[in-house]
Amino acid sequence: MAKKKLIHFQENRSFPHLIQPSYNDLFSGFSLKSGWSKDFFNNDHPIILELGCGKGEYTVGLADKYPLSNFIGIDWKGARLWRGSKTVSEQALKNVGFVRAMVDHVEQIFAPSEIAEIWITFPDPQVKKERLRLTSPVFLAKYKNILTQGGIIHLKTDDHFLYTYTLDVIKSQNHHLISCTEDLYQSGTTDDVVSIQTYYEKRWLELGKKICYLRFQLGSL
Repeated sequence: MAKKKLIHFQENRSFPHLIQPSYNDLFSGFSLKSGWSKDFFNNDHPIILELGCGKGEYTVGLADKYPLSNFIGIDWKGARLWRGSKTVSEQALKNVGFVRAMVDHVEQIFAPSEIAEIWITFPDPQVKKERLRLTSPVFLAKYKNILTQGGIIHLKTDDHFLYTYTLDVIKSQNHHLISCTEDLYQSGTTDDVVSIQTYYEKRWLELGKKICYLRFQLGSL
């Protein structure tokens, strides 16, 4: 397995759509910040971000479905990003990019109003460490700095604790809740939130777990 990972890491370096900035790159003026549309995608289509994208199932699935939008997946684990990057290469998708980085650094990667929409799919709920939850006030403040006005955030999770926590944050910070459900696949929803499934989502569904989903917009922080 270790040898296979090494091969994947080596191949990652050959993918032009997989960006792997160093810490110094990010904090000394990341070259693509404010330039994703012009310098990476070569168009002015809206950019949609998936945080903690894992193998990139959502990023790739949405990109294939919406060729007039651009999609970027962020994850720290190169072995996972290899799968998504390999699929993009095999399918010759031109509207997808991946960044190997911590979600904490989104403000170093993207400029204000550079992102139109954010998907957070099956993140670690971080039950013991609120500051690490991807829907905590700390992270929402970061997203506020990169989202366009009225930009939408989606959360999809099998963890009811994280779902209710996020609802509480939305209410306490006066954000705008658009829709929510504690049982997505019994809600009658038929859009992208059910038509694309991640690796982990498929596992949870096989185990009979309910999938929670909510969609919201940020208010003034």
